[in-house]
Amino acid sequence: MKARTALAALALSTLALPLAAMAPASASHGGGGVRTHGGCQGPAVWRLKAKDDSGRIEIEAEIHGSQSGQRWHWVLKHNGSTSAKGNSKTHGSSHSFSVSRLMINRAGTDHFTLHATRSATGEVCRGKVSF
Repeated sequence: MKARTALAALALSTLALPLAAMAPASASHGGGGVRTHGGCQGPAVWRLKAKDDSGRIEIEAEIHGSQSGQRWHWVLKHNGSTSAKGNSKTHGSSHSFSVSRLMINRAGTDHFTLHATRSATGEVCRGKVSF
């Protein structure tokens, strides 16, 4: 009986591990706010961070590309409405760019989305964070 239970637990964990690895994004909570990250349609990755800043919410979005000089068009939305947009270029040894904005802290949970498109290839990054 114990052998069957152990075998069932091993089989279940073996099935669950690959499913966890396929998750498109992960989130962590801590004293520094909420952070999420995930992969884009190509080699780039995105990161989002939301944290309290004197009653407002600071949003930091990052795109890490595969090389410097990549041009990206990005849009930040707050509860579905466009709050900021622009064009940025990856730079430095991290091949990345970041965008920071202070947002109004609305009643209840605030939802933020990042949508970034690489101009040359059409690669798309989509990320979400709630705070």
